[in-house]
Amino acid sequence: MATINLGSIKFKWQGAYAGGTAYTVDDVVSYQGSSYICIQASTGNLPTNATYWEQMSSAGTNGTDGTDLTTTLTTQGDIVYRDASGLARLGAGTSGQVLQTNGTGANPSWGTVSSDFVLINTTNVTNGATAVNVDSVFSSTYDVYKVFISDFKGSDNSDGRAGIKFRDSSGNMTGSYWTAGGYTTKAISGNSDGPGGSWGGTDFQMDGWNAPDTDTESGNAIYNYEVTFFNANSSNYKHAHYTFFGWEQGNTYVVWDSGGGLLNNTGTMTGFQLLKTSGGISSDCKILVYGLKL
Repeated sequence: MATINLGSIKFKWQGAYAGGTAYTVDDVVSYQGSSYICIQASTGNLPTNATYWEQMSSAGTNGTDGTDLTTTLTTQGDIVYRDASGLARLGAGTSGQVLQTNGTGANPSWGTVSSDFVLINTTNVTNGATAVNVDSVFSSTYDVYKVFISDFKGSDNSDGRAGIKFRDSSGNMTGSYWTAGGYTTKAISGNSDGPGGSWGGTDFQMDGWNAPDTDTESGNAIYNYEVTFFNANSSNYKHAHYTFFGWEQGNTYVVWDSGGGLLNNTGTMTGFQLLKTSGGISSDCKILVYGLKL
């Protein structure tokens, strides 16, 4: 009886194509991302040779359909996105930038976060400090500065008020401060109102009542301030506006004060000093400085 060669009864996977391998009918190989089936036995004929091979599946176009992004992404920090025709590369932005959308039908891009209102300094007070210098915060970058002073209280039993001095590159501005303000206290026995002010003094005094101390007040007795500085870098007189609210637990007082003043100086200021007119400041106190663009 004659012998008939039926060939393979199923596909035979041979892995990646190798030029020195003898392939027979129905052998299947991979080559450059595509797969091919042998239709005529041979050795050394590339799978792209249609005489010996037939393509079973086709690789996508590298870099445009996700099969191989190495031709699209070339540098550390690259991001891939879909543009109008296919996959595209967005190179890394500069330090501090954020990825932003430009709307429907537009490509994404890197952008800079708005710097209209920015935290530029945080200072933690050393316990017992009688004055804290906050330097190199005023510059031509911002027009106005907002300062928050939280948990201001004494580190000892000395009664003292909070004050502010402007500073330039040489140190404190110590004269010709003109301050006006008014305070209100609320005690168990009733209300007490009074003006506060310092005319031609050596600092802005920011309250009409002594700050909490440690002899009669507990840790919950604190003052919190919000101060706004104007004209720090202009040739105009320097302005500081403030408001605060506080609690003196031992004396059962709550205190509110608001006011402001100016420094009779047209120079360029670089920072400020927070002080207590008597005794030290507790380490609970923290100073935050924000810059605002107008």
